[in-house]
Order: sequence, then structure tokens, then C-alpha cells
Amino acid sequence: MKDDEYFMQLALEEAKKAYQLDEVPVGALVVKEGEVISRAYNQRESLNDPTAHAELIAIREASKRLGNWRLTDTTLYVTKEPCPMCAGAIVGARIKRLVYGCKDKKGGAVESLYTIASDPRLNHQVEITSGVLEPQCRELLQSFFRAKRVPPQTP
Repeated sequence: MKDDEYFMQLALEEAKKAYQLDEVPVGALVVKEGEVISRAYNQRESLNDPTAHAELIAIREASKRLGNWRLTDTTLYVTKEPCPMCAGAIVGARIKRLVYGCKDKKGGAVESLYTIASDPRLNHQVEITSGVLEPQCRELLQSFFRAKRVPPQTP
């Protein structure tokens, strides 16, 4: 049986695609009944679209494939804790479960800064599992940003 680590590994593969395109390496996929419905990676730079986060692209594709904006009985796997925009979309799409890799202490809206996905004041709460393949997810992001901070070499 496929488990959270198996699906998070697939999300990491998506994040690596983003890394290769010089995008912040975040990958996501939507799973229903053990089947991957959609997969995506960050494409903000490529598409010049501030909403082109991996989570939103995966949610849009899953909704198209299933023919329904309600993604009940699905699980969203994402390598990094979702931001406020994505957490709102997860609640709005009625996703049953969110599994993510590493926390985002500066922008996380699931457990770090805000608790949008589980806020009882909203009309839907999401089951949350965090820390799946956390070291691998965190290292990929840290590696990306370390490379960004290297000063350019002068000839």
C-alpha cells in the first residue's frame, strides 16, 4: 500500500523540477483513493503569475480532472507548509487532508504563523500531517536559497 512517504517522494520530484527552472522548489500533488490526480511545481517566475504556487496549480488540475471544485476525499501533498493564499484555497476546495514536509516559519499558514486550515471559525477544517520527509524537503529549499546568496564572481 502506498503511504505518505511514497507520495511525498513524488512531490519532491516535482519540487526538483522547479529547482531546475530556477523556481522556488516546492512540489505538490493531489491524491484520491491512492491515485495521483494531479501534480505540480512552483511556476511563478516562468508564468509571471503570483498565484502559480504548486498547491494552486495542483488544485486547479485536480478540479478539472474530477469535474468538481469540491475535492472532498482527497489528500494534498506538498513539500513546504502552505502560505495564506494556498491554505485558503485548500479550505475552499474542501480538501480532506493535507500532508506537508517542512514548516515555513516566515510564511506558513497551517501551523507556523496562522492555522487557516484547521480554524474552527471557517466552514471546513482540514486534517493535517506535517513533517513527512521533512529533512529532504527542508534541504532542497535551503540548497536553493544558499545558491541564491552566493555572490557573483568577478572576472
